[in-house]
Formats: sequence, C-alpha cells, structure tokens
Amino acid sequence: MKVLVISAAYPPMHAGEATNTYHLCRQLVARGLEVHVLTSCGNLGTADPQIHVHAVMQSWGWADFLRVRSFLKNCAPDAVFLMYIGLMYKFHPMVTFLPTLSKKLFPKMPFVTRYESAFVGADPSKMGALSRAVRKLIVRWAGTSDVAYSSGTLLRDSDTVIALCERHRAMLVKEWESVGDKIALIPPPPNLFIASNDSGAARERGRKRLGVTSGEFVVTFFGYLYPIKGIETLLKAFAIVAARRREARLLFIGGKVGLDVEGGASYFDEMQALARDLRVDAQTTWTGAFKSEEEDASLLLHASDACVLPFLEGVQLNNSSFASMVAHGLPIIVTRGPLMDGAIVDGENVLACEPKDYQEIARLIFQLMDDGDLRARLRGGALKLAAEWFSWDTATEKTLTALRPRLSGTVT
Repeated sequence: MKVLVISAAYPPMHAGEATNTYHLCRQLVARGLEVHVLTSCGNLGTADPQIHVHAVMQSWGWADFLRVRSFLKNCAPDAVFLMYIGLMYKFHPMVTFLPTLSKKLFPKMPFVTRYESAFVGADPSKMGALSRAVRKLIVRWAGTSDVAYSSGTLLRDSDTVIALCERHRAMLVKEWESVGDKIALIPPPPNLFIASNDSGAARERGRKRLGVTSGEFVVTFFGYLYPIKGIETLLKAFAIVAARRREARLLFIGGKVGLDVEGGASYFDEMQALARDLRVDAQTTWTGAFKSEEEDASLLLHASDACVLPFLEGVQLNNSSFASMVAHGLPIIVTRGPLMDGAIVDGENVLACEPKDYQEIARLIFQLMDDGDLRARLRGGALKLAAEWFSWDTATEKTLTALRPRLSGTVT
C-alpha cells in the first residue's frame, strides 16, 4: 500500500508538526507501507531511506496547485494523508481544496485530513485581489455547496477528518455540522525517541549532562518557545521558588519554532532576557533545538523532577509536548483551557491552575518539591494517561483504519 503524506512541515524544520509528521511516517513504514512525503523545498528529511521525501513545493499558493495535481497523477498513491494548519501554508487557501482535486483524479482513493489546530485555518482576506479571484474560480470548479471560507472543502471532501482533542472536534462540528460523523479523535503521541530508563540509568545520565546533584530539584519546560506558550508566567513563578529554595533548577528543552508564528522570531531571546532581569539565569538551562530521533531530549526529561506547561490557551490532548512528558511519567503542572479534555484530571494525572497565574504555579511547584507521595501519584497517573491516549501503536492503528477504506489490499 502506497501512502502520500502532504505536509509543509518536515525535518529539518524545527516545529512540532514537522517532527510528528516524521514519526508518523516511521510508524507507517514499520507496518509495511510505502510512504512518500510531499513537502516544502529545503525539508529534506533525516536521510531515512525508507521514507521517500519529495521537497519540491515552493509557495503552497495557486501556482503550486498544478504541481500538486501533476505529482498526484505520477505518484498514484492508494491513500493521501494531509497534515493541516493554516500557519504551515502561510494561511493560503490552495491546500484547502486538495481533497476535491484528489477526488477528481482518483474518486475512490481515501483522503484523510488531520487538523493540527481547528482555529488556525486559511485566511483568503489576506491574499491579493488576483489570488481571491482565483479562489472564486476554484470554488466554482469544486462545487459551491458546503465550501467553507477558512477550510475550503477539507471538511466536505475528506473521507476522514482527524481532530487532536475534544475542543478541536467541537470547533470543526460548529464550522460544518455534518463533519461530526467522520471525525476521528487521535491525539498526537510523543514527538521524540524515548530512552529506556531501566534501573534509573537514563535519569542518571541525564542529570550528569545537566551537572545537577541528587539533592537538586529540576523543573522542566519541554517544547518550542513562542508567545502562546506563556513562558513569562513560568519564569515569574520560578523566581519566587528560587528565592526560597536554593536547590531549585529550571530547564528549557527546545528552542525557536521554525514556523512563522507571530512574535516567535524574537520570543526565545526575550525570555532569556527576562530570566536575567528576574535574576534566575544562573539557575536556568536552555538547551535550544534538539533532534527528535535522538535520545538527548529524552534523557533530560528522565532527569527532570517535575514539568510545567503554562500555556495561555490551556493544555489539551493535542499538545505533543504534553504527550512527551506523560510518556516519561513526570508530575506535570498545566493550565486550564476553555474546554479541557476529560482525560486530563486535576490531582490524578496533573496539577491544574489558571493561565498567567504565576503565584499559583509557584505554590504548586513548592507542593511538588515537598510532597513525595503527590509526585508518585501523579507519575502513576501520567503513565496511565500515556498508555490510554498517547500510544503510537494505538494512534497508528486508528490512522490506518482511516486510510484503508475501500482498498483491496491489506497491510500486515
């Protein structure tokens, strides 16, 4: 079975969407599929010979529409899997009509769209007059019924739409009610290689790399840094903790995001400056970017004592950084969002507070530092959550279920 994965983000780009696409491709290859990736120029991959990377896409605009058509005809896949978030495609609407293009070329071929975010779609209003005129023609070509402004025909013509959390599912149904019957909820599993920690060996190696002693307490943030991550809140909270507890250490695993996120270009440097202003820079370590296929990041997570994700929109099942943390069985402090997934339970597998409340985060860090039983309970809850929701085996099987309909061949 040949599967074409379409994603503007792919290694060596530094973005969660890039690494998750890569790990998904690895899982599909491991199950005997022939995997091709259509991606942006420069995203040459990781030199994995089993994944066929075609880094030929230039702007993902209307000029590339015919390029995709030609590629689809020549590749002739058995199924197409589209990774979608408007940000990846510079908010251009071209990609939102790919399910229709695919159906016109191969009417019976399954087309699956995975929404990385349900509230960051295309924005035709930001395009020039010519681009908007072309879109109107494309809408007529696609059939005007049930064409959405920000998502084109993604919801109408995709055979399966994958949502990563309950909030995203609800937003997609609100945009087009009929999509509810073909939405599959598949949260993204960890975006990194997980090192074995038998007998605590990985933890010991990670702490040696950090240069911390057994008596020091490492508080960790994992993921790319950009404004919606709420790093200011964590730094202010840690300043309170560090003033009272000399054994506290703060670790940031991750660096600048490769996507054009508003404010993202300077945010990493601004947060380092804030750490200096708060006088916690001496207790803070910044690793910068890491390679998800190597063990370095995993060793540092094993070396951690607790994690904090102070996201401004709250933590949900779609956050792959959260998946990576729970897979390492770590006690985690998270912020609440407008619609929190039922699987995330305060006091059972996380400690939760409101966004921007740095004083409460500081209090919860103190609580974790002083209560070993609480840490143990949260570690157990995290591992249970990881097994139920963030297993690559489960996610891959659900993805294969979406890719297989109407195909005569089977995958072993």
